[in-house]
Amino acid sequence: MSKKRNIFEEVGTEAPRERPVVQPGAIDRAARRGARSAVRLWLMMLFLIVAAMLVIGAFARLTEMLVPMPNWNPLFGALPPLDPGDWLAAFDRFRDSPVYRGEAHGLGIDEFQLAFWWGWGSRQLAPTALFLWAVGFVGFLAAGKMPKGWTLRLLGLGVLIALLGAADWLVGGGGIAPPPFDFLSYRMALHIGFGFSLIGVTAWFIFKLSRTEADLMQARRVRDPAGYGMATALMLLVFLQILLGSQVAGLYAGRAYTDWPMMAGGFLPPNPFYIEPLWRNFFENHGLVQFLHRMNGYLVAVLGIVTWYVGRRSVHRRTRRAFDLVALMVLTQATLGIGTILFASQWPIAVLHQIGAITLWTLVLHARFLAQYPVQQSTIRG
Repeated sequence: MSKKRNIFEEVGTEAPRERPVVQPGAIDRAARRGARSAVRLWLMMLFLIVAAMLVIGAFARLTEMLVPMPNWNPLFGALPPLDPGDWLAAFDRFRDSPVYRGEAHGLGIDEFQLAFWWGWGSRQLAPTALFLWAVGFVGFLAAGKMPKGWTLRLLGLGVLIALLGAADWLVGGGGIAPPPFDFLSYRMALHIGFGFSLIGVTAWFIFKLSRTEADLMQARRVRDPAGYGMATALMLLVFLQILLGSQVAGLYAGRAYTDWPMMAGGFLPPNPFYIEPLWRNFFENHGLVQFLHRMNGYLVAVLGIVTWYVGRRSVHRRTRRAFDLVALMVLTQATLGIGTILFASQWPIAVLHQIGAITLWTLVLHARFLAQYPVQQSTIRG
């Protein structure tokens, strides 16, 4: 029964009721529960470790300090040799390997130690990345700070890191795969392919975690489909160029033909199809592999300029700036590629070319991301 009121009671003498607090949307609440900034910082550290692995590996290979170690595990045990007796035992095992009888024939113990430290040190980066991923993944889960919907994505990232570590082990252990796939160029393509895939996925996750899920949903409504499509095409072509570059690196084919724009005075290199069966020329013929890398490089340059032209039509300033950086880096990387040819893959310019590949790959992904999720600003162009 309702309470009777006095007819002389003044209106408004009752204690005012508290107004209900407006609750934020479910997406925003979930975003605050998760530690998006901390996860993003963790992913940035993983990105840097993988990038360092690719750059250090390129330097070691170009300076011939990275001698393939058969049955690497990751170095005849978990620890390197710690005394002269251990070094002699390791060197004896190395001299009994097919690697020593082949490309490393005549290597002395001093050169072996230097090559060993480069190889052992560079191969600690993959286990380090896997350890960092495991600590972060388990830590965020245990603390209940994993952003909603990100558990499976970040679990898949760990699988990619493990695959990269396996590929890194294959590059260091000659004679593991059956012929003809024991060729270094095949193993290099596997290693570089996983490495750049991991960098790409990690970068994409970093971009997404820099904004809330609500912001991303809003941004997608004004996406730039033309710019996104062109950036996707360029992304695929750049990845193909990276794989072709890994073939060139695995064959040391950058030192075979050092004239440009011709190859040994002609458009095609001499004897482009001398290996039997025919398909192996596309992976093992020094001249043909470098030729394909050059031709695809020209396609990347042309498509990069077309992509820039399309991206410049976006009404969003940050999207346009992202495509500007892509065009600038495409031209820079093309210049570095030509310089690498003319200087016979000397390590300073060749390492810069590898850094340029990582930079271009990341910038293309960033432009693609901003075409898909533009930052909405004034539509006045400037």
